[in-house]
Amino acid sequence: MVYGIVAVVLGYLLGSIPTAYIVTRLVRGKDVRQLGGGNVGGLNVYREVGFLPAAVVAIVDLGKGAAAVAIAYWLLDLSLAFVLAVALAAVVGHNWMLFLKFSGGKGMGPAIGGLFVLLPIYGYPLGLAFFFAVVFILFIITRNVALSMGVGLLSLPFIAWLGMNSIPEQTEFIIYSVALGLIILAKFTPTAIAAVARTRSVKGFVFDRGRKGKKQ
Repeated sequence: MVYGIVAVVLGYLLGSIPTAYIVTRLVRGKDVRQLGGGNVGGLNVYREVGFLPAAVVAIVDLGKGAAAVAIAYWLLDLSLAFVLAVALAAVVGHNWMLFLKFSGGKGMGPAIGGLFVLLPIYGYPLGLAFFFAVVFILFIITRNVALSMGVGLLSLPFIAWLGMNSIPEQTEFIIYSVALGLIILAKFTPTAIAAVARTRSVKGFVFDRGRKGKKQ
């Protein structure tokens, strides 16, 4: 129990590392929260700073989620329930960063990074293929990166139901997926509402291609 609580706190602290803020400060000398839509994430860095800085942010943010899960499972040898709690803590840390007075990103980087480790742990690496298929198909249709990844994450309960054979593990992972979806929605919904208001239509938001330099 003590190790589990320590791991959850560590997961939150890992998620709280403000990668986009640090990279933007180093490259542009500016606060990423004052650029574009103010999101502390890779997409805003891509739009406002450039491709290479955004790639660094994306890799590190993915690594935050993957590292939190790997430490909990392999280093601390925690139960799967605690491993899932640590994965969620990393996303919460990214969305409400301790080091930025609880501002943050939308959680997609650490969420997807965590999946790279979680789904193989659950013996379901094919779930990654299903997840990225959803993301890829939606991206081809909409060219909206954030929306495609968000819907992909929201599809996780169905993906778990589709391919996990163990009922207890399937139920456990579905509960995790629903909680993850609610956390992602909590940060994504205000941005979506603002985008709809800006474009004056739901269609304008859905097909917002997110090109560099385009303001949120």
